[in-house]
Amino acid sequence: MRNWKLYLKKLLPLLPRQRVQPCVKQKELGCMKEKRIMAGRAENMSWKKTVFLSALLCGLAGGVLPQARAEQITGAGSSFAAPLYQSWSAHSAAQTGVQLNYQTIGSGAGQNQVLAGTVDFGASDAPMPHARLEAGHLLQFPTAIGGIVIIANVPGVPEGALRLTGPVLAAIYDGSITQWNDPQIVALNPGVTLPDLPVAPLHRADGSGTTYVFTEYLGRVSPTWEKQVGRGTSVAWPVGAGARGNDGIASYVKNTEGSVGYAEYAYAERNHLSTVVLQNRAGEFVVPSVNSFTRAAENATWDQADMTASLCDADGAGSWPIVTTTYALVPREANEANHGNAVRTFFRWGVKDGEAASRELDYVPLPATVRDAVLERLK
Repeated sequence: MRNWKLYLKKLLPLLPRQRVQPCVKQKELGCMKEKRIMAGRAENMSWKKTVFLSALLCGLAGGVLPQARAEQITGAGSSFAAPLYQSWSAHSAAQTGVQLNYQTIGSGAGQNQVLAGTVDFGASDAPMPHARLEAGHLLQFPTAIGGIVIIANVPGVPEGALRLTGPVLAAIYDGSITQWNDPQIVALNPGVTLPDLPVAPLHRADGSGTTYVFTEYLGRVSPTWEKQVGRGTSVAWPVGAGARGNDGIASYVKNTEGSVGYAEYAYAERNHLSTVVLQNRAGEFVVPSVNSFTRAAENATWDQADMTASLCDADGAGSWPIVTTTYALVPREANEANHGNAVRTFFRWGVKDGEAASRELDYVPLPATVRDAVLERLK
Protein backbone atom coordinates (compact mmCIF):
# COMPACT_ATOMS: atom_id res chain seq x y z
CA MET A 1 0.00 0.00 0.00
CA ARG A 2 2.78 2.41 0.86
CA ASN A 3 4.49 1.89 -2.50
CA TRP A 4 1.74 3.10 -4.88
CA LYS A 5 3.46 6.46 -5.44
CA LEU A 6 6.61 4.63 -6.43
CA TYR A 7 4.65 2.54 -8.93
CA LEU A 8 3.06 5.69 -10.38
CA LYS A 9 6.43 7.39 -10.65
CA LYS A 10 7.74 4.46 -12.65
CA LEU A 11 4.75 4.43 -14.99
CA LEU A 12 4.57 8.15 -15.79
CA PRO A 13 7.65 8.20 -18.06
CA LEU A 14 5.93 5.57 -20.19
CA LEU A 15 3.00 7.87 -21.03
CA PRO A 16 3.04 9.28 -24.61
CA ARG A 17 4.01 12.93 -24.78
CA GLN A 18 3.49 15.35 -27.65
CA ARG A 19 5.74 18.37 -27.95
CA VAL A 20 4.72 21.64 -29.70
CA GLN A 21 7.40 22.65 -32.18
CA PRO A 22 7.96 26.43 -32.46
CA CYS A 23 6.64 28.02 -35.69
CA VAL A 24 9.24 29.00 -38.18
CA LYS A 25 7.64 32.36 -38.53
CA GLN A 26 6.31 34.06 -35.43
CA LYS A 27 3.87 35.99 -37.55
CA GLU A 28 2.00 32.85 -38.52
CA LEU A 29 -0.57 33.23 -35.79
CA GLY A 30 -2.72 30.48 -37.20
CA CYS A 31 0.12 28.01 -36.86
CA MET A 32 0.74 29.07 -33.29
CA LYS A 33 -2.91 28.78 -32.43
CA GLU A 34 -3.11 25.31 -33.91
CA LYS A 35 -0.01 24.23 -32.02
CA ARG A 36 -1.45 25.56 -28.78
CA ILE A 37 -4.65 23.61 -29.35
CA MET A 38 -2.68 20.43 -30.06
CA ALA A 39 -0.55 20.98 -26.96
CA GLY A 40 -3.65 21.50 -24.86
CA ARG A 41 -5.17 18.28 -26.15
CA ALA A 42 -1.96 16.38 -25.49
CA GLU A 43 -1.73 17.82 -21.99
CA ASN A 44 -5.37 17.01 -21.33
CA MET A 45 -4.88 13.43 -22.58
CA SER A 46 -1.76 13.03 -20.43
CA TRP A 47 -3.59 14.39 -17.40
CA LYS A 48 -6.51 12.02 -17.93
CA LYS A 49 -4.18 9.04 -18.25
CA THR A 50 -2.34 10.13 -15.14
CA VAL A 51 -5.60 10.40 -13.19
CA PHE A 52 -6.70 6.99 -14.48
CA LEU A 53 -3.43 5.33 -13.54
CA SER A 54 -3.43 7.04 -10.14
CA ALA A 55 -6.94 5.79 -9.45
CA LEU A 56 -6.01 2.30 -10.60
CA LEU A 57 -2.92 2.14 -8.42
CA CYS A 58 -4.68 3.63 -5.42
CA GLY A 59 -7.43 1.07 -5.86
CA LEU A 60 -4.94 -1.77 -5.94
CA ALA A 61 -3.03 -0.37 -2.98
CA GLY A 62 -6.20 0.15 -1.01
CA GLY A 63 -7.30 -3.43 -1.53
CA VAL A 64 -10.22 -2.83 -3.92
CA LEU A 65 -9.55 -6.26 -5.40
CA PRO A 66 -10.84 -9.00 -3.10
CA GLN A 67 -8.17 -10.72 -1.00
CA ALA A 68 -8.51 -13.92 1.04
CA ARG A 69 -8.09 -13.40 4.76
CA ALA A 70 -5.95 -15.86 6.70
CA GLU A 71 -7.85 -18.07 9.12
CA GLN A 72 -6.46 -17.77 12.64
CA ILE A 73 -5.89 -20.91 14.70
CA THR A 74 -4.59 -21.14 18.26
CA GLY A 75 -2.34 -23.79 19.76
CA ALA A 76 -0.66 -24.16 23.12
CA GLY A 77 1.77 -26.41 24.92
CA SER A 78 5.24 -27.78 24.28
CA SER A 79 8.16 -25.35 24.27
CA PHE A 80 10.13 -28.17 22.60
CA ALA A 81 7.92 -27.87 19.51
CA ALA A 82 7.47 -24.07 19.57
CA PRO A 83 10.29 -23.14 17.14
CA LEU A 84 9.05 -25.75 14.66
CA TYR A 85 5.39 -24.73 14.66
CA GLN A 86 6.27 -21.05 14.41
CA SER A 87 8.51 -21.81 11.43
CA TRP A 88 5.79 -23.90 9.76
CA SER A 89 3.34 -21.03 10.18
CA ALA A 90 5.73 -18.51 8.63
CA HIS A 91 6.50 -20.76 5.66
CA SER A 92 2.98 -22.03 4.96
CA ALA A 93 0.57 -19.13 5.57
CA ALA A 94 0.64 -17.85 1.99
CA GLN A 95 -0.14 -21.33 0.63
CA THR A 96 -2.61 -22.60 3.21
CA GLY A 97 -4.39 -19.41 4.25
CA VAL A 98 -3.88 -20.45 7.88
CA GLN A 99 -2.06 -18.36 10.47
CA LEU A 100 -1.00 -19.75 13.85
CA ASN A 101 -1.03 -18.08 17.25
CA TYR A 102 1.01 -20.41 19.48
CA GLN A 103 1.36 -20.14 23.27
CA THR A 104 4.46 -21.73 24.81
CA ILE A 105 3.10 -22.90 28.16
CA GLY A 106 4.48 -26.44 28.51
CA SER A 107 3.09 -29.83 27.54
CA GLY A 108 1.00 -30.37 30.66
CA ALA A 109 -0.83 -27.06 30.30
CA GLY A 110 -1.22 -27.65 26.57
CA GLN A 111 -2.99 -30.95 27.23
CA ASN A 112 -5.29 -29.29 29.77
CA GLN A 113 -6.18 -26.41 27.45
CA VAL A 114 -7.16 -28.60 24.50
CA LEU A 115 -9.25 -30.76 26.84
CA ALA A 116 -10.96 -27.60 28.09
CA GLY A 117 -11.55 -26.41 24.53
CA THR A 118 -9.79 -23.08 25.05
CA VAL A 119 -7.38 -23.69 22.13
CA ASP A 120 -7.76 -25.35 18.74
CA PHE A 121 -4.96 -27.84 19.38
CA GLY A 122 -2.59 -28.87 22.14
CA ALA A 123 1.08 -29.79 21.78
CA SER A 124 2.86 -32.24 24.03
CA ASP A 125 6.10 -34.22 24.11
CA ALA A 126 4.50 -36.61 26.59
CA PRO A 127 1.84 -38.70 24.85
CA MET A 128 -1.63 -38.46 26.31
CA PRO A 129 -2.83 -41.81 27.70
CA HIS A 130 -5.43 -43.64 25.61
CA ALA A 131 -8.18 -43.38 28.23
CA ARG A 132 -7.76 -39.61 28.44
CA LEU A 133 -7.81 -39.30 24.65
CA GLU A 134 -11.09 -41.23 24.52
CA ALA A 135 -12.68 -39.19 27.31
CA GLY A 136 -11.66 -35.93 25.64
CA HIS A 137 -12.64 -37.08 22.11
CA LEU A 138 -9.17 -36.16 20.90
CA LEU A 139 -7.00 -37.29 18.02
CA GLN A 140 -3.26 -37.64 18.72
CA PHE A 141 -0.49 -37.83 16.14
CA PRO A 142 3.28 -37.21 15.98
CA THR A 143 4.66 -34.21 14.10
CA ALA A 144 8.45 -34.42 14.46
CA ILE A 145 11.33 -35.98 16.37
CA GLY A 146 14.07 -34.21 18.27
CA GLY A 147 16.80 -34.60 20.83
CA ILE A 148 16.95 -33.48 24.45
CA VAL A 149 20.50 -32.55 25.36
CA ILE A 150 22.40 -31.90 28.56
CA ILE A 151 23.84 -28.39 28.78
CA ALA A 152 26.45 -27.34 31.32
CA ASN A 153 28.39 -24.24 32.32
CA VAL A 154 31.62 -25.54 33.85
CA PRO A 155 34.47 -22.97 33.92
CA GLY A 156 37.73 -24.19 32.41
CA VAL A 157 36.16 -27.11 30.54
CA PRO A 158 36.33 -26.74 26.73
CA GLU A 159 33.06 -26.73 24.85
CA GLY A 160 31.84 -30.26 24.13
CA ALA A 161 34.61 -31.87 26.20
CA LEU A 162 32.58 -32.95 29.24
CA ARG A 163 31.56 -36.61 29.35
CA LEU A 164 28.86 -38.14 31.54
CA THR A 165 27.05 -41.45 31.83
CA GLY A 166 23.39 -41.95 32.61
CA PRO A 167 23.97 -43.19 36.18
CA VAL A 168 26.29 -40.24 36.95
CA LEU A 169 23.74 -37.79 35.55
CA ALA A 170 21.05 -39.39 37.73
CA ALA A 171 23.37 -39.08 40.75
CA ILE A 172 23.74 -35.34 40.04
CA TYR A 173 19.96 -34.93 39.96
CA ASP A 174 19.29 -37.00 43.07
CA GLY A 175 21.89 -35.04 45.05
CA SER A 176 24.46 -37.84 45.44
CA ILE A 177 27.07 -35.91 43.44
CA THR A 178 27.50 -32.30 44.54
CA GLN A 179 30.88 -31.14 43.15
CA TRP A 180 32.19 -30.99 39.59
CA ASN A 181 35.47 -32.58 40.66
CA ASP A 182 33.69 -35.59 42.16
CA PRO A 183 35.79 -38.75 41.55
CA GLN A 184 33.04 -40.31 39.40
CA ILE A 185 33.06 -37.34 37.00
CA VAL A 186 36.86 -37.09 37.03
CA ALA A 187 37.15 -40.78 36.06
CA LEU A 188 35.04 -40.15 32.95
CA ASN A 189 37.11 -37.15 31.86
CA PRO A 190 40.84 -37.95 31.75
CA GLY A 191 42.91 -34.95 30.74
CA VAL A 192 40.15 -32.47 31.63
CA THR A 193 40.68 -30.20 34.63
CA LEU A 194 37.43 -30.07 36.56
CA PRO A 195 36.93 -27.24 39.08
CA ASP A 196 36.20 -27.60 42.77
CA LEU A 197 32.82 -26.01 42.20
CA PRO A 198 29.34 -26.98 43.41
CA VAL A 199 27.07 -28.61 40.84
CA ALA A 200 23.85 -26.63 40.38
CA PRO A 201 21.28 -28.94 38.74
CA LEU A 202 18.40 -27.18 37.03
CA HIS A 203 14.97 -28.56 36.15
CA ARG A 204 11.73 -27.31 34.66
CA ALA A 205 9.38 -25.47 36.99
CA ASP A 206 6.37 -25.97 34.71
CA GLY A 207 4.63 -29.15 33.60
CA SER A 208 6.81 -30.29 30.74
CA GLY A 209 6.97 -33.05 28.16
CA THR A 210 10.72 -32.48 28.05
CA THR A 211 10.79 -33.31 31.77
CA TYR A 212 8.69 -36.41 31.13
CA VAL A 213 11.25 -37.73 28.64
CA PHE A 214 14.25 -36.71 30.77
CA THR A 215 12.89 -38.40 33.91
CA GLU A 216 11.96 -41.47 31.86
CA TYR A 217 15.61 -41.67 30.79
CA LEU A 218 16.91 -41.23 34.35
CA GLY A 219 14.59 -44.01 35.51
CA ARG A 220 15.90 -46.37 32.83
CA VAL A 221 19.55 -45.84 33.77
CA SER A 222 19.10 -45.59 37.55
CA PRO A 223 16.93 -47.98 39.59
CA THR A 224 17.27 -45.58 42.52
CA TRP A 225 15.74 -42.76 40.51
CA GLU A 226 12.94 -44.95 39.18
CA LYS A 227 12.05 -46.08 42.71
CA GLN A 228 12.38 -42.78 44.55
CA VAL A 229 11.33 -40.18 41.98
CA GLY A 230 9.89 -41.82 38.87
CA ARG A 231 8.79 -40.06 35.69
CA GLY A 232 6.27 -37.40 34.79
CA THR A 233 5.70 -33.97 33.31
CA SER A 234 6.26 -32.72 36.85
CA VAL A 235 8.03 -34.61 39.66
CA ALA A 236 9.22 -33.98 43.22
CA TRP A 237 12.82 -33.04 42.47
CA PRO A 238 15.24 -34.05 45.25
CA VAL A 239 17.56 -31.08 44.58
CA GLY A 240 18.03 -28.13 42.26
CA ALA A 241 16.33 -24.97 41.08
CA GLY A 242 13.52 -24.59 38.57
CA ALA A 243 13.07 -22.48 35.44
CA ARG A 244 10.12 -22.18 33.08
CA GLY A 245 10.37 -23.43 29.51
CA ASN A 246 13.30 -24.63 27.45
CA ASP A 247 14.30 -21.01 26.94
CA GLY A 248 14.31 -20.43 30.71
CA ILE A 249 16.61 -23.41 31.26
CA ALA A 250 18.95 -22.28 28.48
CA SER A 251 19.13 -18.72 29.81
CA TYR A 252 19.82 -19.86 33.38
CA VAL A 253 22.62 -22.23 32.39
CA LYS A 254 24.18 -19.63 30.10
CA ASN A 255 24.41 -17.14 32.97
CA THR A 256 25.17 -19.42 35.93
CA GLU A 257 28.58 -21.03 36.46
CA GLY A 258 28.42 -24.59 37.75
CA SER A 259 24.91 -25.17 36.44
CA VAL A 260 23.67 -28.13 34.43
CA GLY A 261 20.29 -28.59 32.79
CA TYR A 262 18.35 -30.30 30.02
CA ALA A 263 16.75 -28.70 26.97
CA GLU A 264 15.69 -29.31 23.40
CA TYR A 265 18.68 -29.23 21.06
CA ALA A 266 17.59 -26.12 19.12
CA TYR A 267 17.65 -24.03 22.30
CA ALA A 268 21.21 -25.14 23.06
CA GLU A 269 22.32 -24.32 19.53
CA ARG A 270 20.58 -20.95 19.46
CA ASN A 271 22.18 -19.90 22.76
CA HIS A 272 25.63 -21.30 21.86
CA LEU A 273 25.69 -23.52 24.95
CA SER A 274 28.16 -26.30 25.66
CA THR A 275 26.53 -29.73 25.41
CA VAL A 276 27.57 -32.86 27.26
CA VAL A 277 28.81 -35.99 25.47
CA LEU A 278 26.62 -38.78 26.84
CA GLN A 279 27.12 -42.54 26.94
CA ASN A 280 24.41 -44.53 25.16
CA ARG A 281 23.09 -48.04 25.75
CA ALA A 282 25.74 -49.51 23.43
CA GLY A 283 28.46 -48.03 25.66
CA GLU A 284 29.49 -45.36 23.15
CA PHE A 285 30.05 -41.72 24.09
CA VAL A 286 27.89 -39.86 21.60
CA VAL A 287 27.82 -36.22 20.57
CA PRO A 288 24.28 -34.81 20.21
CA SER A 289 23.42 -34.13 16.57
CA VAL A 290 20.64 -34.62 14.04
CA ASN A 291 22.48 -37.72 12.87
CA SER A 292 22.54 -39.32 16.33
CA PHE A 293 18.85 -38.40 16.85
CA THR A 294 18.01 -40.03 13.52
CA ARG A 295 19.85 -43.20 14.53
CA ALA A 296 17.64 -43.46 17.60
CA ALA A 297 14.48 -42.87 15.55
CA GLU A 298 15.37 -45.63 13.09
CA ASN A 299 14.93 -48.29 15.78
CA ALA A 300 11.59 -47.08 17.15
CA THR A 301 8.48 -49.26 17.37
CA TRP A 302 5.25 -47.32 16.88
CA ASP A 303 1.91 -47.96 18.57
CA GLN A 304 -0.53 -47.80 15.66
CA ALA A 305 -3.61 -47.00 17.75
CA ASP A 306 -2.36 -43.80 19.41
CA MET A 307 0.62 -43.27 17.06
CA THR A 308 3.16 -43.10 19.89
CA ALA A 309 6.70 -44.39 20.28
CA SER A 310 9.33 -44.28 23.00
CA LEU A 311 12.75 -43.32 21.63
CA CYS A 312 14.36 -43.04 25.04
CA ASP A 313 17.58 -45.00 25.65
CA ALA A 314 17.27 -46.53 22.18
CA ASP A 315 19.35 -49.40 20.84
CA GLY A 316 21.70 -48.98 17.93
CA ALA A 317 25.20 -47.75 17.27
CA GLY A 318 25.51 -43.98 17.26
CA SER A 319 22.11 -43.42 18.88
CA TRP A 320 21.64 -40.41 21.14
CA PRO A 321 20.02 -41.72 24.36
CA ILE A 322 17.43 -38.96 25.02
CA VAL A 323 15.22 -38.54 21.95
CA THR A 324 11.52 -37.79 21.84
CA THR A 325 8.58 -37.47 19.53
CA THR A 326 6.42 -34.38 19.85
CA TYR A 327 2.66 -34.77 19.41
CA ALA A 328 -0.34 -32.69 18.40
CA LEU A 329 -3.74 -33.15 20.01
CA VAL A 330 -6.85 -32.04 18.09
CA PRO A 331 -10.60 -32.58 18.52
CA ARG A 332 -11.81 -35.58 16.55
CA GLU A 333 -14.78 -33.69 15.16
CA ALA A 334 -13.74 -30.78 12.96
CA ASN A 335 -16.17 -27.86 13.12
CA GLU A 336 -16.25 -24.10 12.70
CA ALA A 337 -15.88 -23.45 16.44
CA ASN A 338 -12.62 -25.38 16.78
CA HIS A 339 -11.30 -24.42 13.31
CA GLY A 340 -10.88 -28.14 12.74
CA ASN A 341 -10.36 -28.02 8.99
CA ALA A 342 -7.81 -25.21 9.23
CA VAL A 343 -5.90 -27.07 11.96
CA ARG A 344 -5.75 -30.17 9.80
CA THR A 345 -4.63 -28.12 6.80
CA PHE A 346 -1.82 -26.62 8.90
CA PHE A 347 -0.52 -29.99 10.09
CA ARG A 348 -0.90 -31.68 6.71
CA TRP A 349 1.35 -28.98 5.26
CA GLY A 350 3.83 -29.30 8.12
CA VAL A 351 4.15 -33.08 8.04
CA LYS A 352 4.27 -33.28 4.23
CA ASP A 353 5.87 -30.02 3.05
CA GLY A 354 7.57 -28.75 6.19
CA GLU A 355 10.44 -31.22 6.28
CA ALA A 356 12.99 -28.65 5.09
CA ALA A 357 11.94 -26.28 7.87
CA SER A 358 12.21 -29.15 10.36
CA ARG A 359 15.76 -29.99 9.32
CA GLU A 360 16.74 -26.32 9.33
CA LEU A 361 15.89 -26.22 13.06
CA ASP A 362 17.63 -29.55 13.77
CA TYR A 363 14.47 -31.63 14.16
CA VAL A 364 14.16 -35.02 12.52
CA PRO A 365 11.18 -35.42 10.14
CA LEU A 366 8.91 -38.39 10.70
CA PRO A 367 9.83 -41.69 9.01
CA ALA A 368 7.99 -42.07 5.69
CA THR A 369 5.64 -44.80 6.92
CA VAL A 370 4.68 -42.77 10.00
CA ARG A 371 4.26 -39.59 7.93
CA ASP A 372 1.89 -41.37 5.54
CA ALA A 373 -0.14 -42.74 8.45
CA VAL A 374 -0.47 -39.24 9.92
CA LEU A 375 -1.62 -37.80 6.58
CA GLU A 376 -4.21 -40.57 6.28
CA ARG A 377 -5.49 -39.77 9.78
CA LEU A 378 -5.78 -36.07 8.93
CA LYS A 379 -7.96 -36.55 5.84
